[in-house]
Amino acid sequence: LGTEWVSFQRLSPVEMILTSLGVCCFCQLWSSMLYNFCSHFHPSYEFWYFRIVWEFTNILSFWLTSLLAVFYCVKVSSFSHPTFWLKWRIVRLVPRLLLGSLLISCVSIIFAAVGHYSKIQLISKRHFPRNSTTTERLEIFLWDFSMCQQVVVLIIPFLLFLASTVLLMALLFQHLRQMKDHHTSHSNSSLEAHSTALRSLAIFLIFFTSYSLTLLISIWGVLFNKGSWFWAWEAIIYALVSIHLTSRI
Repeated sequence: LGTEWVSFQRLSPVEMILTSLGVCCFCQLWSSMLYNFCSHFHPSYEFWYFRIVWEFTNILSFWLTSLLAVFYCVKVSSFSHPTFWLKWRIVRLVPRLLLGSLLISCVSIIFAAVGHYSKIQLISKRHFPRNSTTTERLEIFLWDFSMCQQVVVLIIPFLLFLASTVLLMALLFQHLRQMKDHHTSHSNSSLEAHSTALRSLAIFLIFFTSYSLTLLISIWGVLFNKGSWFWAWEAIIYALVSIHLTSRI
C-alpha cells in the first residue's frame, strides 16, 4: 500500500484526478448494478449496503468531476491579479482537494446510511398497531430528508462543474478568436487543438448534464417507479454513466 501511495504521489495533478475518477466510477457502476439486480429479484432490505456504496461513489464522482473542471478552468484562465492566487497553487493543492472531496463524501454518506438504517427499522415496526401513525410520519420525514439530502449533495458540485466548464469554454473561445485574428501558417495546429478542446468540452458538458438531470429525476421518482419502465430507465442511467466515464478519459 505504501508503494502504491508513493507511485500515486508521482502522478501529475490531472492523472491523480483521472485515476481517482476511474476507480470511483468503476466501483459506482458495479455497486449500482448489484444493488438493482439483487433488490429487483429479491425485494428485501438485505442489500441496502450496496446502495450506500453506490451513493458514496456517486457523490465522490460528482465532486471529482467538478474538481477536474475547476482545475482546467484555473489553469487556462488569464487572470494575473494577486487575488487569483489559486492559479499558481492549484497544482500543489490537488492532493488536498482530492482528500477534501473524499471527506465531504464520507460526511454526506454518514447521514444517508443513518437515514437508510432508520427507515429499515421503521418499516420492520409497521405491524405494531399502536405505533402505526407515528411510524408513518417518521417514514415520510425520513423520505423527504433523504431526497433533499441527496439532491443538495449533488447539486452543489454540479453547479460548480457547470460554472467552471462554461467559463473554460468562454476562455477557449476567446483564445480561438484571437488566434484567428492573428492567423499564420504556424498557428494551424493551435487552432485545431482549440477547436478539438471546445468540441470535447461541449460533449462532456452535454453528457454530464444529461446524467445529472437523469439522476435527479430518478431520485425524486417523479416520472418512473419500479414498474414496466424500471429497467428501461436503469439502462439509460447505466449508458449515461458509461458514456460519461468514457468522455472524461
